[in-house]
Amino acid sequence: MKIPFSKLFICPILVLFACNKDSGSIADTVVSNSDYKGTGSITQGLATTTLSNLYSCTGGRVTAMGSISSTDGKLWTLPAENSFTSAAKLPDLYNECNGKTPTSIAQVATDAVPVTVIDNDGEIITGYIYGDNYFELYANGKLVGVDAVPFTPFNSCYVKFKAKRPVKYAIKLVDWEENLGIGSELNGGDAYHPGDGGFIAKFSDGTSSSAEWKAQTFYIAPLASVNCVTETGSSRISSNCSSAPTSGAKSYALHWALPTNWFASDYDFSGWPNAAVFSATAVGPKVAYSNFAAQFSGAQFIWSSNLILDNLVLLRFTGN
Repeated sequence: MKIPFSKLFICPILVLFACNKDSGSIADTVVSNSDYKGTGSITQGLATTTLSNLYSCTGGRVTAMGSISSTDGKLWTLPAENSFTSAAKLPDLYNECNGKTPTSIAQVATDAVPVTVIDNDGEIITGYIYGDNYFELYANGKLVGVDAVPFTPFNSCYVKFKAKRPVKYAIKLVDWEENLGIGSELNGGDAYHPGDGGFIAKFSDGTSSSAEWKAQTFYIAPLASVNCVTETGSSRISSNCSSAPTSGAKSYALHWALPTNWFASDYDFSGWPNAAVFSATAVGPKVAYSNFAAQFSGAQFIWSSNLILDNLVLLRFTGN
């Protein structure tokens, strides 16, 4: 959301609905995509909105969800399947939506945060987490909880759970989007600006986000042509995707299905690519992070290899 990027679309806001009408067709996929040899599923244009707003907060962006069919006949949920409505919300470190806006850790009642029991014979582990935009945290194969604010304003969490070490961490990251299916949002007057992500975490067991984590990409958008995405081993690389789509209807995306047991303790993620590390300047974290920078000391901002175009990323790491 913060990284400058060239303007993506010539379709102005006033004709958004006209673009949306065209975007529903996947029969007119451009020739440049016809020789795609990768493993992803191709979608074109905007998704159909299925839920107008998952969560409301004064001053926040609309958190909609949608669906779209790919050229191979598969149906995809946008921006990602999630457990927001059914899972426990992770405790607040900073959250403007409910007025919890401390300026330092001294103002956070960490002792009052309840313990989520993952393993009865485990030990209590605490952690600080900041994600842009949404994340779901698993430990030892069980869901600890989900981010309390799916989109904006930016928030952060303080977690406390009981688990056996070494903790098998699994995290789903979602860069939410306003233009469902094409990975973009309003930014700087541009209605179709690509969003960007960023994630940082530090836990009391000595685990901190770093390049040692594994990060796999499952949704890449917006793309003028899917052929700019290359695959080397398990890596899905979008760093060569520099040309911008010329309209909403001509914006494409690539999708991959999530493994059903990706968060399980015994899931083999060793073949995934390593996470990429990004500077705070590149991520542009808000006060939900900066007010507690000391608590995150030693941790690094991570994502998959492309902070901007990779919109659904899974992280795995085995702690100390």
